[in-house]
Amino acid sequence: MQRRHLLTTIGFAAIVLGGAASAQSDSEFPNQPMTYIIPFNAGGESDVSARYQQGVWEEVTGEEVVIQYQPGAGGAQAWSQLNTLPGDGYTIMGINLPHTVLQPIEGSVGYATDELTPVHYFHYTPNAIFVPKDSEFETLEQLVEHAKENPGAVTFAGSGSNSANNLGQAEFDSEAGTTTTYVPFSGTGPAITAVLGGQTTAGFNYATSGVNQGEELRMLAVAAEERLPAFPDVPTFTELGYDIVGGAYRGVAVPDSTPEEMRQKISDIVQQVNDNPAFVDKMESGGFVLTDITYDKMADFLEEKKAEYAEGATALGIGQ
Repeated sequence: MQRRHLLTTIGFAAIVLGGAASAQSDSEFPNQPMTYIIPFNAGGESDVSARYQQGVWEEVTGEEVVIQYQPGAGGAQAWSQLNTLPGDGYTIMGINLPHTVLQPIEGSVGYATDELTPVHYFHYTPNAIFVPKDSEFETLEQLVEHAKENPGAVTFAGSGSNSANNLGQAEFDSEAGTTTTYVPFSGTGPAITAVLGGQTTAGFNYATSGVNQGEELRMLAVAAEERLPAFPDVPTFTELGYDIVGGAYRGVAVPDSTPEEMRQKISDIVQQVNDNPAFVDKMESGGFVLTDITYDKMADFLEEKKAEYAEGATALGIGQ
């Protein structure tokens, strides 16, 4: 009897201690290395911003962050597998807008927008109009005037069909009363190469390209709410009378099995990274615009963006 009572007591103590250890583990999250999956190839804006995050993330948490790449189908390959990953908080994935709204509207991609669980959108790369440095167009108004006089003749190189660049060009035509032609390329790099080589009149690209190309490109306008620190002399579309603000939003998502408390903790970490002065300087110098769409704001933000992109999808003829 005494031995059985002793074993029962030991077993009960083990359960209590195990529960305490689990609670301690949750409260000290993270306490082991984390995996950060980028659903694109290395070298793009998603990778660059994740690399900037990586070092600060490790400072904030005291744990290593391992970046992995799972490219394919414009991000859809990774997003379609997100919910099969462990929901323990130690595996996170980059997530992009408008990709994750437009892709399911366009066709079957293995996931639905509402099946994904973003916990924080931490920046966007605003759209911008670029021309080569030797272009005849020195201002946006000159380009608009030419486009009105020559419907369809002005061509814009952009990063892929049904992308943020494509949406921006359609919005620009609507706002400016122009008819221009969008020429999709398989990424930012090829699109910029086309602009530099004079294959298109201009580019509807991300502002970050202006940093990468330096004086080889002339930026005529940027779709940010305020002028970018990296380009203080470039006016916003709003300043020039066009209600155009936006680009590609990037954030962090988790599997849908991840507990609410863990989702919030990851969002808190991303927020701390976003508040780091060195990180802010790197991002702003690179042409990124930081955002603070935390987990508690996510539902309202997504409803707003889904409505906006659904309207854009109609303009582009997606899903019709």
